[in-house]
Amino acid sequence: MLKLDLSPGGRAPSRILCLGAHCDDIEIGCGGALLRLLQGAQTQITWMILCSDEIRASEARASASKFMEAAGERRLAVHPFRDGYLPHHWAEAKEAMERMAREFAPDLIFTHCGRDLHQDHRTVCELTWNTFRDNLILEYEIPKYDGDLGSPNLFIHLDESQVLRKTENILACYRSQAAKSWFTEDTFLALMRLRGVESNSPTRFAEAFYCRKLSV
Repeated sequence: MLKLDLSPGGRAPSRILCLGAHCDDIEIGCGGALLRLLQGAQTQITWMILCSDEIRASEARASASKFMEAAGERRLAVHPFRDGYLPHHWAEAKEAMERMAREFAPDLIFTHCGRDLHQDHRTVCELTWNTFRDNLILEYEIPKYDGDLGSPNLFIHLDESQVLRKTENILACYRSQAAKSWFTEDTFLALMRLRGVESNSPTRFAEAFYCRKLSV
């Protein structure tokens, strides 16, 4: 299991797997961390989305390209499972994830939080742990109406440029979500600022994750 070390000269993960139920989940949950991890590193990234339609898939490709811009190698897989019904596609989703796992061996995996109240999000988390047995897995959070934000135990500090770039990319690429009352700049900034307060971030901002296992 990889030791996560983001200090200067430390070993950053070279192979990252990002898993999301929906097209904007990865960016919202760990977009800032990705921008930080990719600084000056020739990283390989696989970006996998389980539920999408054609419109949102197009947005996801544009967004992922912005976040993965500094990656040495990148691949994007968008699957057409129906939004809100992923638990009923367990077998097909499991097969898709197993195929991807045979082609890519990640050092670090970003996935949904297992406590998330959205059924698609929980299913992706369950599939992640079911498929990957000896990897560093960080579970990200998604702000939403359900009010299921908890107390994460791992924080990645972000500087202001990373915070602004993350937020600008999300809002610019996902125009189909603009009508949603929560899909706003202040929502994303507020959560990163709050996690910065909780982790005493010297840069004022952070993204937060749940880590079940970490080997040092």
